[in-house]
Amino acid sequence: MPRRSALRWLVPLLLSLQLCLLWIQGAQLHQQNQQLSDLRADIQDLADSLDSGQDEATPQDDSGAVPLRHRVHPRLRLQRVAVLGLQDEKDAAAEEIRATRDSERKAVKDAREAQSKISIEENAHKAEEARKIRGATDRWQRWSLAAVGLLCLAWLLRGWFRRR
Repeated sequence: MPRRSALRWLVPLLLSLQLCLLWIQGAQLHQQNQQLSDLRADIQDLADSLDSGQDEATPQDDSGAVPLRHRVHPRLRLQRVAVLGLQDEKDAAAEEIRATRDSERKAVKDAREAQSKISIEENAHKAEEARKIRGATDRWQRWSLAAVGLLCLAWLLRGWFRRR
């Protein structure tokens, strides 16, 4: 009875193992993509709420900047109880919240300005690199086309001289 080769079962085994590993990697990449998309949406919501001025809400409504999926249901929220003598503390807290929101707006504005400046500098750098590459490519192409032209001319002249 002929003995079966080890490759007969080893190759399908390795291919199926590789397929399983690729499937696991794809699942992990999908999960990371979902998390990044959620983070991007949260950041965009926060930036939009800061830009649109929704953060002008009363100090009691602190759910304005919280993404929808992290908000607490209104019935489950703790009820606030009014206490006499806390008006000064509320005013100080409201002023502090306003100052914090103003500094947040300023920080977002400064970050966007810095990002646009960096983007402009990066685009200028990329254009400079592209121009250098294009210049080097153009020189190389010119020389190679000239060499090919000279070779063709030499070949034609050689044929012409042989006929004579």
